[in-house]
Amino acid sequence: MKKNFLIVLGTLSLVLGLLGIALPLLPTTPFLLLSATCYFHGSDRLYSWLMSHPTLGPYIHSFREDKAIPLRVKVVSVTMVWVTLLYCIFFVVDPLWLRILLFLLAIGISWHILSYKTRRA
Repeated sequence: MKKNFLIVLGTLSLVLGLLGIALPLLPTTPFLLLSATCYFHGSDRLYSWLMSHPTLGPYIHSFREDKAIPLRVKVVSVTMVWVTLLYCIFFVVDPLWLRILLFLLAIGISWHILSYKTRRA
């Protein structure tokens, strides 16, 4: 029962992590790390698959070992956060307090992403 729960949770987390690659407000790294942890405890086969995946595996290894994010990922992430939230601030949201909140959210997310070391290559 526990292993099945971890597999389901890991798969859900993996889907959210993959969506986070394209959606700026959805984080990728925490979901991928959660998937790896769930698969590690729930399924040797899924854990091996995830860690040997040509794109996701090195990303997880790098973050676990170095606590670093590739420069390209940082640039794309921060850019997408700002494009999305500025669009919302100027064209979607009306109340001033909500605009300020979205602006502060963009600053916080950017600061969080940029606080990690940058992995070169």
